[in-house]
Amino acid sequence: MTGTPPEDAPVDVVCLGESMVTFLPSRPGSLADVPSFTRTIGGAESNVACALAAAGHRTKWVGRVGRDGFGDHLVDAIAGYGVDVSAVGRDPARPTGVYFRTATDRATDAHEVVYYRAGSAASAMSPANVPYDSVADGRILHLSGITAALSADCLALMRTLTAPRANRPLVSFDVNHRPGLWRDGPGAGVLLELARRADLVFVGEDEAEDAWGLSGPAAVRAALPEPAVLVVKRGGGGAVVLERRGPARTAPAPHDAPAPVGRDTVTAAPAPTVDIVAPVGAGDAFAAGFLSATLRGLGARERARHGHLMAAAALTAPGDLAAPPRRAHADRLVALDDDAWGRLHLGPGWTGEDQEVRTP
Repeated sequence: MTGTPPEDAPVDVVCLGESMVTFLPSRPGSLADVPSFTRTIGGAESNVACALAAAGHRTKWVGRVGRDGFGDHLVDAIAGYGVDVSAVGRDPARPTGVYFRTATDRATDAHEVVYYRAGSAASAMSPANVPYDSVADGRILHLSGITAALSADCLALMRTLTAPRANRPLVSFDVNHRPGLWRDGPGAGVLLELARRADLVFVGEDEAEDAWGLSGPAAVRAALPEPAVLVVKRGGGGAVVLERRGPARTAPAPHDAPAPVGRDTVTAAPAPTVDIVAPVGAGDAFAAGFLSATLRGLGARERARHGHLMAAAALTAPGDLAAPPRRAHADRLVALDDDAWGRLHLGPGWTGEDQEVRTP
């Protein structure tokens, strides 16, 4: 973790999306059997904003919450991480969303999650109540596919924010394919459309297979030729970064533009071994680590390794958010040679300077 940036520092990253009050189970088991829950916060985009703020960047979260106690809690909790919440809207007629989940891995059939977000304040976000200027004052604008699934108005907002325009911030887009949110709509096509309009795209290999029937980074790149940087995440298998050679584009190319051929630099970045405490929040943390290194102008391998370390911090702590490693600590690990990096074994407490990182 690094120091807090000065209040007059320019905004590094603006994150837009729904954040909800999250209820975490007091013990493993089905929702029917868990006797009590602990209140916390959750939301892909606000998670990224909080992680980046904890890492020393100036961030802003733009969202919409109800004029209720849960909305107060969300705004206060996110601001507590050092995130600018001045552009968060308060809706007097719609509630703040909440959800409950079990303690099991989201990838297993035993995992349960129940959302109470239909008609939420965030689902009413639109181009009419989220001014473009409120999200365009950072170096990076981070979005995810979850927002597009919330309502027709939210999808219209996403299309507005990803549209080509002069002086657009670098648009980062995490596909975040959630099939349960797209039961009544053409989610796969919408996510592909939005991803093609972004400058930097994060997508899981499993997501690409599930949403688009694509297998492997090369197939995903063929379907997404426009983004300057494409990051295909492979879970414990690491990540592959496909980066356009030459100067980065500042606005998306038209959808009918010819796909570049043979112009990518491809970097495979294995993930370290991690003793998992809670298998949640890793994707958001990876995006935060990658964006942090992007802001610092680091190379593809270093960006991916910083993403892996942020993800490891989330995986070795309960809940969706965890304190990141100090920057100097992370930089030392990122600078390891390939053999030493491959021997990294990270467990609970590894982010502390006094903790030993095992390299068997």
